[in-house]
Amino acid sequence: MRLRVEQDIFVARQLGREVARDVGLEQQDQTRLATALSEVSRVVLADGSDADVTFTVRPEGVRMALRVTVQQSSPGDGQLVRGDLAHVGRLVDKMEVESDETGTVVWMARRLPAGAPPLTPERMDEIRAGLSRHVPSSPIDELHVQNQQLIAALDEVRSQRDELARLNAELEETNRGVMALYHQLSEELEETNRGVVALYAELDDKSVQLAAASEAKSRFLANVSHELRAPVTAIIGLSRLLADDGSDPLTTDQERQVELIRGSASDLLTLVNDLLDLAKAEAGRIEPTLAEVDLRATFGQLRGTLRPLATRPEVEFRIDEPAVASIHSDEVLITRVLRNLLTNALKFTAEGEVRLTVREVGTDLEFIVSDTGTGISPELHERIFEEFYQVPGSKSLSGKGTGLGLPYARRLATILGGALRVDSTPGEGSTFTLRLPAS
Repeated sequence: MRLRVEQDIFVARQLGREVARDVGLEQQDQTRLATALSEVSRVVLADGSDADVTFTVRPEGVRMALRVTVQQSSPGDGQLVRGDLAHVGRLVDKMEVESDETGTVVWMARRLPAGAPPLTPERMDEIRAGLSRHVPSSPIDELHVQNQQLIAALDEVRSQRDELARLNAELEETNRGVMALYHQLSEELEETNRGVVALYAELDDKSVQLAAASEAKSRFLANVSHELRAPVTAIIGLSRLLADDGSDPLTTDQERQVELIRGSASDLLTLVNDLLDLAKAEAGRIEPTLAEVDLRATFGQLRGTLRPLATRPEVEFRIDEPAVASIHSDEVLITRVLRNLLTNALKFTAEGEVRLTVREVGTDLEFIVSDTGTGISPELHERIFEEFYQVPGSKSLSGKGTGLGLPYARRLATILGGALRVDSTPGEGSTFTLRLPAS
């Protein structure tokens, strides 16, 4: 259509509203587009020139958009038009004002909603036919329509305002509840913190008491062991003198009793020595002396020392030649641990094999003492490393145990920077693995 007089502004507004409705814009968007078109038409006519209004539908991004173009038929003041229409851009998605020697062109676009019906060629023909039959209404009728749209907009604004007031009231009530809950949780947290602080203080006190008790126990064991060692050693020496061939002959009963005294004293001396060693380890008085340890020599020494204990022909005692020549560690402590493990294996193996091997595992060495003895239940694998604990029902085939050897061996392994573990199955035997750093 063409804009010539002020009456055409009303016609342009009507056509803009009808086109917006036909292409699928929502009610509010129809009003926005019609208002924007009427304001652009008023400004262009005020610039003193006729103009043509064109409606097109074209893609705008991923969606279709209704584009309205208002073009002056003669040159005008484009800068003035641009300034007067600065507020109109808020009513549409996009608006541009272009001006050159041929005239000023104002175009604006509004994207169609996602749910708008498709604009097929047939639908576009229907819209064109409807617009061609359009009969302009009077200014009074157009004013009535505008008033109805304004009333509807005011009703919507009032509804939104009431909804906003309701939401604000709910939010305020929620905030009051949140603040009350916050204060309650803060008080509970403060009370919990006071309890935690008191608990930590109590734990610190208990830790100090436990450390003092452990130190007192170690000191007691060391003192008692030291005081017992001298008289026990004397008892063993005297019993040997009594049984010596150079002494006065003893009766059979006297020989048996003297042997019993010597055996009991020897067991007691073993217990005293174990207690003293354990006390030293717990008190941190054992410092490893690190040096290169010749494993072949160490294994040979163990082989010679323990061979007399392997007296049962049903048990094969094997210490394999080490595949690794040396280890940087403490020879004395390693020997103590391995001797302890081999002695235990010989005590509880009636038949089969007791064996010592060594292998490389990454940067560590593993010393493996395996036997085919009675075995240990899985639930007792950690308990056997407790002081004085002995597996229920186990029976030593030679000598009596004190229940201190394995705890002492594990502590020595820790001092050497390694670990001692056990894998065992009842009736199949046990495997103790001492893992130490190779250097």
